[in-house]
Amino acid sequence: MSVVLDNEEGVPFEEALDRTGFGLYSVSMTALAGVVIISFVCIFYSSTIVVPVSACQLNTTGAQQGMLVAGPIVGVILGAMFWGYVADQHGRKKTLLTSLIAGATINAFASLSTDWFFLLILQFIASLMISGQYSLAMTLVSESVPLAKRNIVVLMVTCIFLLSQGLMAVMAMPIVPLTFSYRLPYLDIYWTSWRLLLVIYSLPSLFTALWLNHMQESPKFVYSKGTETKALDILKIIYRINNRDRSDEFKVKSLMRRTSINFEYVPRNHCMLLFTQPLLKYTLIMTLLFLLEQLAAFKVWLPTIAHRYVQVVNYGEGRNLTLCSIIASSMDDPKVKENSEIAARCGLDFEALLIVLVITMMLSVTTAIMTMAVGRFGRRNMVMIITLISGGSGMLVNLVPNSVASAALFVLQLLGIVVIGLYTALCMTLFPTRLRALAMTLTMTGARVANFMSIQVINYLLIHSCDLAFYIYGAMLAFSAVVAYFLPRDTPTTRNNHQILHEESFD
Repeated sequence: MSVVLDNEEGVPFEEALDRTGFGLYSVSMTALAGVVIISFVCIFYSSTIVVPVSACQLNTTGAQQGMLVAGPIVGVILGAMFWGYVADQHGRKKTLLTSLIAGATINAFASLSTDWFFLLILQFIASLMISGQYSLAMTLVSESVPLAKRNIVVLMVTCIFLLSQGLMAVMAMPIVPLTFSYRLPYLDIYWTSWRLLLVIYSLPSLFTALWLNHMQESPKFVYSKGTETKALDILKIIYRINNRDRSDEFKVKSLMRRTSINFEYVPRNHCMLLFTQPLLKYTLIMTLLFLLEQLAAFKVWLPTIAHRYVQVVNYGEGRNLTLCSIIASSMDDPKVKENSEIAARCGLDFEALLIVLVITMMLSVTTAIMTMAVGRFGRRNMVMIITLISGGSGMLVNLVPNSVASAALFVLQLLGIVVIGLYTALCMTLFPTRLRALAMTLTMTGARVANFMSIQVINYLLIHSCDLAFYIYGAMLAFSAVVAYFLPRDTPTTRNNHQILHEESFD
């Protein structure tokens, strides 16, 4: 057990961070975290757009395309905890820089793939390199802004995350239709639009790395490593940038020194601390909450669902059908099936991409509204409200025989994905600095494994038992409200007390 002795001189770190204020540096760090998320999504989800566009040139079968889509998911699952551990040992900034540059480089090289298997291997490796970026970006920004603004900042970054897939669609719209083809004789391949798109999806990572290089390391991480002087220097820089219009100096002259006598902590036990009291309860709850939220699997199939919906509405008689009846009709109606096959051949349906963009915009706006409401209701209560409404909507999707109403309930179900921001904010509060990045990646890794399985399950159920897919996953999400009930009430007083308790026990 770790015994912590705090001297009476100096200012506690959180109070010192609060005194830096919220200004230009804080806004810049928030925007940077958002761009990191965009960079992550551009590489992680690139296969969902590149795979159908490259199908003709690479001659991929349906099974091979499924493997290409699954490759990045497996890479993120396998690499996430490694990057979390590295970040907790060597710093958020250095780890993110390495991840951004490595991921962008390998993803760009994937554009030179000579066959589908080479593309699979390179995108798998690229996903390994970027697998920790989401949690690291959230950790870095949460440790660099005052406590009072932390929830809002994390939720705002989540707005960007939910919009990112739509931004990918926007980037793809002018590139995918291009018909140029240049032969590269040394590789015996033709440089076409999908290869260019892979390179374009790598550029945000390089831009982000350049931006990040001019920012400071997390002052909370530096402080947790026992280098109070260096942490104070970082806080002074943050204060100076946040308060450019003021001539006074940072009032804090020294930080409260924390001397840890640690009888148990060694690096190999780093992960085990999350499974000891008082953190065990929160590790289990947050892992279960992430596991029950499987709406990302529905988002993967959103273009397919949207395509079939549009085809039935345009070519069939689907106005008085439920969403699952529309999906079934798209596969059974010969006229609709013929048009669907023509539209899907070696390309992407423009209307489907447009629907993805609109829905991701709705997700982002919903998160922004939730950001304003969370201060009034609290994170725990907001989780309970959202999961109940979203899960209930999913179970009602196929009980309303009207195409518009059924689709609206499906969109309402998808809006439940905004709880990811709340889960992230909760993790930032419940886990101490030394374990925070690892806790984020650990609790999310289980969800990613389940998400990989859900993608396959939902794909099968949409064809063979569509109604069951909505009932099962709607009920799972609604059950999250019961699990969230066991989280602590996050009033300002209890939130601060929990954080102080964890920092004293483990930092």
